Amino acid sequence: MSTKDIESVIAFYNNADNQARLKSFQSAVLAFFTNHYELNKVSFPIIHSVKTRLKDPEHLKDKIIRKLGEDKIITTENLFKEVTDLIGVRILHLHQEQFSTIHESILNHINQGDWALVEDPKAYTWDPEYKLLYENLGIKTEQKETYYTSVHYVVKPNNTNPNPICCEIQVRTLFEEIWGEIDHTINYPHPTESIACKEQLRVLAKLVSTGTRLADSIFRSNKEHIEKQSQLEK
Repeated sequence: MSTKDIESVIAFYNNADNQARLKSFQSAVLAFFTNHYELNKVSFPIIHSVKTRLKDPEHLKDKIIRKLGEDKIITTENLFKEVTDLIGVRILHLHQEQFSTIHESILNHINQGDWALVEDPKAYTWDPEYKLLYENLGIKTEQKETYYTSVHYVVKPNNTNPNPICCEIQVRTLFEEIWGEIDHTINYPHPTESIACKEQLRVLAKLVSTGTRLADSIFRSNKEHIEKQSQLEK
Protein backbone atom coordinates (compact mmCIF):
# COMPACT_ATOMS: atom_id res chain seq x y z
CA MET A 1 0.00 0.00 0.00
CA SER A 2 1.59 3.25 -1.13
CA THR A 3 1.66 6.62 0.60
CA LYS A 4 -0.71 7.85 -2.12
CA ASP A 5 -3.17 5.04 -1.30
CA ILE A 6 -3.09 5.96 2.40
CA GLU A 7 -3.65 9.63 1.63
CA SER A 8 -6.66 8.71 -0.52
CA VAL A 9 -8.21 6.88 2.44
CA ILE A 10 -7.59 9.89 4.69
CA ALA A 11 -9.16 12.17 2.07
CA PHE A 12 -12.16 9.82 1.92
CA TYR A 13 -12.47 9.98 5.71
CA ASN A 14 -12.29 13.79 5.63
CA ASN A 15 -14.85 14.04 2.82
CA ALA A 16 -17.69 16.36 3.87
CA ASP A 17 -20.39 13.76 3.21
CA ASN A 18 -18.61 11.09 5.26
CA GLN A 19 -17.90 13.51 8.08
CA ALA A 20 -21.62 14.37 8.12
CA ARG A 21 -22.52 10.67 8.31
CA LEU A 22 -20.05 10.11 11.15
CA LYS A 23 -21.27 13.15 13.08
CA SER A 24 -24.89 12.11 12.61
CA PHE A 25 -24.34 8.70 14.22
CA GLN A 26 -22.08 10.25 16.86
CA SER A 27 -24.90 12.64 17.79
CA ALA A 28 -27.41 9.79 17.94
CA VAL A 29 -25.23 7.73 20.31
CA LEU A 30 -24.49 10.76 22.44
CA ALA A 31 -28.17 11.69 22.61
CA PHE A 32 -29.10 8.20 23.80
CA PHE A 33 -26.85 8.50 26.84
CA THR A 34 -27.52 12.15 27.66
CA ASN A 35 -31.31 11.81 27.32
CA HIS A 36 -31.76 8.40 28.97
CA TYR A 37 -33.99 9.05 31.99
CA GLU A 38 -32.83 6.23 34.26
CA LEU A 39 -29.16 6.98 33.62
CA ASN A 40 -29.59 10.69 34.31
CA LYS A 41 -31.94 10.98 37.28
CA VAL A 42 -31.56 14.43 38.77
CA SER A 43 -31.17 13.32 42.39
CA PHE A 44 -28.27 10.97 41.71
CA PRO A 45 -27.42 10.29 38.05
CA ILE A 46 -25.73 7.00 37.20
CA ILE A 47 -23.74 8.63 34.40
CA HIS A 48 -21.30 11.18 35.77
CA SER A 49 -20.21 12.55 32.38
CA VAL A 50 -19.87 11.68 28.70
CA LYS A 51 -16.92 12.35 26.41
CA THR A 52 -16.87 11.96 22.65
CA ARG A 53 -14.55 12.50 19.69
CA LEU A 54 -14.01 11.70 16.03
CA LYS A 55 -10.68 10.06 15.27
CA ASP A 56 -7.90 12.50 14.44
CA PRO A 57 -6.83 12.04 10.78
CA GLU A 58 -3.16 11.75 11.77
CA HIS A 59 -4.01 9.01 14.28
CA LEU A 60 -6.05 7.28 11.58
CA LYS A 61 -3.07 7.40 9.21
CA ASP A 62 -0.88 5.89 11.91
CA LYS A 63 -3.43 3.14 12.53
CA ILE A 64 -3.65 2.29 8.83
CA ILE A 65 0.13 1.90 8.73
CA ARG A 66 0.11 -0.28 11.87
CA LYS A 67 -2.60 -2.50 10.38
CA LEU A 68 -0.37 -3.08 7.36
CA GLY A 69 1.97 -4.84 9.78
CA GLU A 70 -0.96 -7.14 10.65
CA ASP A 71 -1.51 -7.87 6.92
CA LYS A 72 -4.70 -5.79 6.87
CA ILE A 73 -5.16 -3.31 4.05
CA ILE A 74 -7.54 -0.42 4.68
CA THR A 75 -9.28 1.03 1.63
CA THR A 76 -12.14 3.41 0.99
CA GLU A 77 -14.33 0.34 0.47
CA ASN A 78 -13.70 -1.12 3.94
CA LEU A 79 -12.57 1.83 6.08
CA PHE A 80 -15.71 2.07 8.23
CA LYS A 81 -15.95 -1.69 8.65
CA GLU A 82 -12.29 -2.26 9.55
CA VAL A 83 -11.67 0.81 11.74
CA THR A 84 -14.44 0.61 14.30
CA ASP A 85 -13.32 3.46 16.56
CA LEU A 86 -13.62 6.38 14.14
CA ILE A 87 -16.35 7.54 16.53
CA GLY A 88 -15.59 7.24 20.23
CA VAL A 89 -18.04 7.79 23.09
CA ARG A 90 -16.85 7.35 26.66
CA ILE A 91 -19.28 6.92 29.56
CA LEU A 92 -17.92 7.73 33.02
CA HIS A 93 -19.53 6.68 36.31
CA LEU A 94 -18.53 6.87 39.97
CA HIS A 95 -18.58 3.28 41.20
CA GLN A 96 -18.91 -0.26 39.88
CA GLU A 97 -22.40 -0.99 41.21
CA GLN A 98 -23.70 1.47 38.60
CA PHE A 99 -22.20 -0.49 35.71
CA SER A 100 -24.89 -3.16 35.41
CA THR A 101 -27.60 -0.52 34.82
CA ILE A 102 -25.52 1.10 32.06
CA HIS A 103 -24.85 -2.32 30.52
CA GLU A 104 -28.53 -3.29 30.57
CA SER A 105 -29.54 0.05 29.03
CA ILE A 106 -27.13 -0.45 26.12
CA LEU A 107 -28.36 -4.01 25.52
CA ASN A 108 -32.01 -2.90 25.67
CA HIS A 109 -31.35 -0.25 23.03
CA ILE A 110 -29.74 -2.89 20.82
CA ASN A 111 -32.57 -5.37 21.40
CA GLN A 112 -35.11 -2.72 20.44
CA GLY A 113 -33.44 -2.56 17.02
CA ASP A 114 -31.90 0.91 17.15
CA TRP A 115 -28.31 -0.33 17.08
CA ALA A 116 -26.60 -3.58 16.15
CA LEU A 117 -23.53 -5.03 17.84
CA VAL A 118 -20.51 -5.34 15.54
CA GLU A 119 -18.81 -7.67 17.99
CA ASP A 120 -19.49 -9.02 21.46
CA PRO A 121 -18.90 -6.58 24.35
CA LYS A 122 -15.49 -7.00 25.95
CA ALA A 123 -14.22 -6.04 29.40
CA TYR A 124 -10.54 -5.33 29.83
CA THR A 125 -9.56 -6.06 33.42
CA TRP A 126 -6.77 -7.64 35.43
CA ASP A 127 -8.76 -7.77 38.68
CA PRO A 128 -10.22 -11.26 39.47
CA GLU A 129 -13.28 -9.84 41.29
CA TYR A 130 -14.21 -7.50 38.45
CA LYS A 131 -13.53 -10.29 35.97
CA LEU A 132 -16.15 -12.37 37.77
CA LEU A 133 -18.59 -9.43 37.83
CA TYR A 134 -18.33 -8.98 34.07
CA GLU A 135 -18.52 -12.69 33.31
CA ASN A 136 -21.69 -12.97 35.40
CA LEU A 137 -23.18 -10.36 33.06
CA GLY A 138 -22.17 -12.44 30.05
CA ILE A 139 -19.28 -10.15 29.04
CA LYS A 140 -16.04 -11.65 27.77
CA THR A 141 -12.94 -10.49 29.61
CA GLU A 142 -9.38 -9.93 28.54
CA GLN A 143 -6.26 -8.79 30.38
CA LYS A 144 -3.92 -6.32 28.73
CA GLU A 145 -0.26 -6.23 29.64
CA THR A 146 -0.58 -2.52 30.42
CA TYR A 147 -3.37 -3.21 33.00
CA TYR A 148 -5.76 -1.09 30.95
CA THR A 149 -9.32 -1.34 32.31
CA SER A 150 -12.56 -0.48 30.53
CA VAL A 151 -15.59 -2.15 28.96
CA HIS A 152 -15.97 -1.77 25.19
CA TYR A 153 -19.02 -2.03 22.95
CA VAL A 154 -18.82 -1.56 19.18
CA VAL A 155 -22.17 -0.63 17.67
CA LYS A 156 -23.45 0.43 14.27
CA PRO A 157 -26.79 1.60 12.86
CA ASN A 158 -29.13 -1.37 12.46
CA ASN A 159 -28.90 -1.65 8.66
CA THR A 160 -27.30 -3.87 6.01
CA ASN A 161 -24.64 -1.42 4.81
CA PRO A 162 -21.54 -3.52 3.89
CA ASN A 163 -19.22 -0.68 4.99
CA PRO A 164 -21.08 0.48 8.12
CA ILE A 165 -20.15 3.43 10.29
CA CYS A 166 -19.30 2.12 13.75
CA CYS A 167 -18.96 3.68 17.17
CA GLU A 168 -16.83 2.38 20.01
CA ILE A 169 -18.49 2.95 23.38
CA GLN A 170 -16.20 2.77 26.41
CA VAL A 171 -17.61 2.52 29.92
CA ARG A 172 -15.35 3.07 32.93
CA THR A 173 -15.19 4.64 36.38
CA LEU A 174 -13.70 8.06 37.05
CA PHE A 175 -10.75 6.40 38.79
CA GLU A 176 -10.13 4.28 35.67
CA GLU A 177 -10.40 7.41 33.54
CA ILE A 178 -7.51 9.04 35.44
CA TRP A 179 -5.29 6.04 34.71
CA GLY A 180 -6.50 5.91 31.09
CA GLU A 181 -5.71 9.56 30.43
CA ILE A 182 -2.18 9.24 31.83
CA ASP A 183 -1.55 6.01 29.95
CA HIS A 184 -2.95 7.44 26.71
CA THR A 185 -0.67 10.47 26.94
CA ILE A 186 2.41 8.27 27.34
CA ASN A 187 1.52 5.15 25.34
CA TYR A 188 -0.56 6.35 22.37
CA PRO A 189 -0.19 5.96 19.47
CA HIS A 190 3.19 4.36 20.23
CA PRO A 191 4.04 2.65 23.55
CA THR A 192 6.71 4.12 25.76
CA GLU A 193 10.02 2.28 25.90
CA SER A 194 10.65 3.43 29.46
CA ILE A 195 10.66 0.42 31.79
CA ALA A 196 10.19 2.76 34.76
CA CYS A 197 7.04 4.31 33.22
CA LYS A 198 5.59 0.88 32.48
CA GLU A 199 6.14 -0.23 36.09
CA GLN A 200 4.73 3.01 37.48
CA LEU A 201 1.62 2.69 35.32
CA ARG A 202 1.04 -0.81 36.71
CA VAL A 203 1.35 0.53 40.25
CA LEU A 204 -1.07 3.34 39.39
CA ALA A 205 -3.52 0.75 37.99
CA LYS A 206 -3.55 -1.01 41.35
CA LEU A 207 -4.04 2.29 43.19
CA VAL A 208 -6.94 3.09 40.86
CA SER A 209 -8.50 -0.31 41.60
CA THR A 210 -8.17 0.42 45.32
CA GLY A 211 -9.85 3.79 44.82
CA THR A 212 -12.73 2.19 42.92
CA ARG A 213 -13.19 -0.43 45.62
CA LEU A 214 -13.19 2.26 48.30
CA ALA A 215 -15.79 4.26 46.35
CA ASP A 216 -17.96 1.13 46.12
CA SER A 217 -17.63 0.63 49.87
CA ILE A 218 -18.52 4.26 50.64
CA PHE A 219 -21.68 4.11 48.55
CA ARG A 220 -22.71 0.75 50.05
CA SER A 221 -22.18 2.10 53.56
CA ASN A 222 -24.21 5.20 52.77
CA LYS A 223 -27.02 3.09 51.30
CA GLU A 224 -27.09 0.87 54.41
CA HIS A 225 -27.12 3.95 56.67
CA ILE A 226 -30.07 5.48 54.80
CA GLU A 227 -32.00 2.18 54.97
CA LYS A 228 -31.40 1.88 58.73
CA GLN A 229 -32.48 5.46 59.32
CA SER A 230 -35.60 4.84 57.27
CA GLN A 231 -36.47 1.77 59.35
CA LEU A 232 -35.96 3.68 62.61
CA GLU A 233 -38.30 6.44 61.45
CA LYS A 234 -41.17 4.00 60.74
